[in-house]
Amino acid sequence: MNLFFALLLRELRLSFRRPAELANPLLFFALVIGLFPLALGPQSALLQELCGGLLWLAALLAVLLSLDGLFRSDHEDGSLEQWLLCREPLPLLVLGKVLMHWLCTGFALMLLAPLLALMLGLPGRCLPVLMLSLLLGTPVLSLLGAVGAALTLGIKRGGLLLSLLVLPLYIPLLILGSGAVQANLQGLPASGQLLLLASLCLLALALCPFAIAAALSISLSQ
Repeated sequence: MNLFFALLLRELRLSFRRPAELANPLLFFALVIGLFPLALGPQSALLQELCGGLLWLAALLAVLLSLDGLFRSDHEDGSLEQWLLCREPLPLLVLGKVLMHWLCTGFALMLLAPLLALMLGLPGRCLPVLMLSLLLGTPVLSLLGAVGAALTLGIKRGGLLLSLLVLPLYIPLLILGSGAVQANLQGLPASGQLLLLASLCLLALALCPFAIAAALSISLSQ
């Protein structure tokens, strides 16, 4: 666990040394949401109805934008090879890496989302459900995306292949997350969608670190 927390501290320091990479997903998220009112016009009812889907789609694309470089810098400086030689379990190490990625992207997007939701006309009573859906769903986006990033690590310009691999896996999250916000907006209970998101989050936390570790081992052995 000492190594795990040391890895988290290292990743935090590296993130703050690269502020552009830290800010790119947030700026992309804000710009995409800001463009929809310009494209759809000042139709507050339509924007309010589409708000949940728009926010979830923009968050999905923002997380996807940050995945290509998740392991690339560690691969280039030889850190990943040291992880394989380390006596500590590789799934625990990659979990720390993905956790820091989620804190810098998914968690930050969740904090920014209420401001953009209010801009689209979403009622304040729907904000807790929106934030809870993002809190449960964005870790799964990071974990599944990390599996794709590990598989495409040894491929030059693997960003397109990464998108093709993980986008189909993101579709259930998009449906459940936007569906929870839409149900809450219509006065219906959103507990079903949120419970399914929580189940997917726990399942991804249990399985994805092992899948990421296996994918890294395969990529580095080539």
